[in-house]
Amino acid sequence: MCGRYTLKTNPETWAQLLLPLTAPERTLQVPSWTPRYNIAPTQTVLALRSSESEIDGENPAGVSLGSFRWGLLPFWAKDTSIGNRMINARGETLTEKRSFAKAFESRRCLLLADGYYEWQKTEGGKVPTWIYPADKGLMLMAGLWEKNTRVAEQPIESCTIITTQANPRLAPIHDRMPVMIDPVDADLWLNPHNKSADVVDLLQSASEDALDFHGVSKLVNSPKNDSPECLEKQQWLF
Repeated sequence: MCGRYTLKTNPETWAQLLLPLTAPERTLQVPSWTPRYNIAPTQTVLALRSSESEIDGENPAGVSLGSFRWGLLPFWAKDTSIGNRMINARGETLTEKRSFAKAFESRRCLLLADGYYEWQKTEGGKVPTWIYPADKGLMLMAGLWEKNTRVAEQPIESCTIITTQANPRLAPIHDRMPVMIDPVDADLWLNPHNKSADVVDLLQSASEDALDFHGVSKLVNSPKNDSPECLEKQQWLF
């Protein structure tokens, strides 16, 4: 699973990293963002999505960067508690689950991150590990989003992170990992006119050389801690 992640890269850098997703006529409105070292479920996260079905004069080509509540609230949900159980969606069963099937057809998104946490089981208990791109770049994690108008007076847009089987290098840490979409496939993934059958082949594990990792401080165990100290390197895995 993926239950915590980081986005400490500054917004100015995102504009450059996301440039391959934008045609010359596109503009991508990048919001202000405070570096985050311990993003947790129910908090606000950033994700790219298609806006082709929306009135968006500033972004006519149809890609927008929006804020979402992490933990999917299906359109039929009547309270927010269900979102706590839907922070992740297994890629292998998306079409079988009522909560995810419709969103997989046309409401796909890409969550921005520069690393994520997993907890490895050891004889001394679980220890936290930070897993991040080997090139220190940005991760585009495959996700789904929904708009719910039942749980509050104002509509809530929420999302979930799609996971798949971990690659052999990461499997000793955890058996699941987020699906990462290559920037060259971002348009294919985001385009709502592409149905699930068109994008299902993208739900693959990242290659073994795509990610690196190291043990980090147990400060990250509490979502109340959100500071650079969360990433202080520890020797849990060595």
